[in-house]
Amino acid sequence: MTEPGPIDVAVGILMRPNGDVLLGQRPDGKPYAGYWEFPGGKVEAGETILAALQREFVEELGIEVRTAEPWCGVEHVYEHAHVRLHFYISRDWRGEPQSLEGQAFAWQGSVDVSPLLPATIPLIEWLDRIRFA
Repeated sequence: MTEPGPIDVAVGILMRPNGDVLLGQRPDGKPYAGYWEFPGGKVEAGETILAALQREFVEELGIEVRTAEPWCGVEHVYEHAHVRLHFYISRDWRGEPQSLEGQAFAWQGSVDVSPLLPATIPLIEWLDRIRFA
């Protein structure tokens, strides 16, 4: 039997001019509930990564991502899924984030929320090189 391939996930890093980034807390009922991550979601069939990112940010946070640049890609195997994470950085959006799915979120300079989703941990150090260069 063939193992299913990884699930493509669009992940967005909203970055304010001062370098702060938005992290969201996974809601109850989802795997890793209570863990902090960068917002995003699954890419639907026929959808580009950027289109998926824009759709997810409207659905989860009520904001319109105007532009975003591809940053990096990471594959991670969780107990519940094998994911291919496509990270984009956006400095250009319209609206203020709202908790449309009941999730907590927080703007972070020096990231001090925990626990962090395992695939997110190594990215914080990489991201700090961009934010605080």
